[in-house]
Amino acid sequence: MLIRRNLKPSVIFFYTWKSMLYYLLLALAVYLLHDFFAVWELHIPFTAISALSTALAIFLGFKTSNAYERWWEARQIWGSLVNYSRAWARQVITMVIPPEPEQSAAVKDLQYRMVYRHMAFVHALRVFLRQKHTYNKQWQEEIYEEPNQYSDTEAFLSPTEYQLFTHKQNPPNYLLELQGEDLRTAYDQGWLSDFRFVKLEETLVEFNNVQGRSERIKNTPFPRQYSFFSRVFVFIHASLLPFVFVEELGWASIPISVIISFVFLCLDLIGERSEDPFENRLEDVPLTALSLTIETNLKEQWGALDFPAKKHPPGGIVL
Repeated sequence: MLIRRNLKPSVIFFYTWKSMLYYLLLALAVYLLHDFFAVWELHIPFTAISALSTALAIFLGFKTSNAYERWWEARQIWGSLVNYSRAWARQVITMVIPPEPEQSAAVKDLQYRMVYRHMAFVHALRVFLRQKHTYNKQWQEEIYEEPNQYSDTEAFLSPTEYQLFTHKQNPPNYLLELQGEDLRTAYDQGWLSDFRFVKLEETLVEFNNVQGRSERIKNTPFPRQYSFFSRVFVFIHASLLPFVFVEELGWASIPISVIISFVFLCLDLIGERSEDPFENRLEDVPLTALSLTIETNLKEQWGALDFPAKKHPPGGIVL
């Protein structure tokens, strides 16, 4: 997620330079052929491009608005994961109660597994959601990408659990199954009453809901007709602009057409890069930061002091 108010020119240039080069070369070619060499006189009336500009602005605004709704929904989903994670740790610590003092060590061990396994679940869900789907890949390389490996969960699981975990098709869901099994063990041992068992199970179901809602966004791409035609329309609009201004502005048509094309290009890119919020890009929901926040909170609730260090990606970015 970008947090700096003013984007660095280097970031903007990195994602726009290829299109900007095309706009510049086209505007220069039209000027040279029309005015400098006077070998091609082709002028498009301003009224024609103004109608296209208005329609394109409305279309891009609609696309950007819907892309942001997907991004904001994803952020809300992970915000609820933060809240339910804190509730889970509190419930495990305060509701799993040994009826006999000699069972305290076994209960403490169970609580430790369930709290730390949840940290593994959060990190595993982050990695699971950031795995690339072929239909979401873009031609654009990224300035920075966070490493995305399941090895981040190894410190929170037993060796046996970790080995089984890495061979699952849906590793986060497997961890929720283990949590359910430990809940049943606690209930069978008499460490949980019926009511407390139900409350913990409800919280566990919420984690299923968080994963399911996140997967719905991840596995349902933004309607491709919006993405495709917005790129086509921006290209057509930028290709016509030099022919509109060259007759009246001469050489000044070059910077004017490039600047206007740049504005529409940025409008398109805002929507294009916000529509898939789990792709490990600069503009995505900051899953790594949220995962580390949950890990820190749960360790503090448990009483541990080995808090994770914050990541330090390039300035102005939270991943």
